[in-house]
Amino acid sequence: MTHRFKDLEIWKQSRALCAEVYLITTSFPENEKFGLTNQLRRACVSIPSNIAEGSSRNSNKEFCRFLDFSLGSAYEVETQLLIATDLNFIRSAQIEITIQQLHNIIKMILSFKKSLN
Repeated sequence: MTHRFKDLEIWKQSRALCAEVYLITTSFPENEKFGLTNQLRRACVSIPSNIAEGSSRNSNKEFCRFLDFSLGSAYEVETQLLIATDLNFIRSAQIEITIQQLHNIIKMILSFKKSLN
């Protein structure tokens, strides 16, 4: 039972979120290039990547496991954005829309998981 990940709205929106996070992190200090910048980008990329990988699995149960990985990465991204705000790398007003996008993606992942069970 393979799902077409490119047709999934959660995959499309999480991909768009990646572009936004990459844009946000371009203004981070140079000394964070291998720290928070890298970690935040990797966690963000993990969201659509795990959705895509999970879609290739043979059962909904396996797909749900990869959706759980995506969910974990989404919470990781939120935490790291908040830490970046605490460190004054970005203003909280700058990330409000990004955090809202993230919350919408989280809701969509949870809803999709529920539909697979």
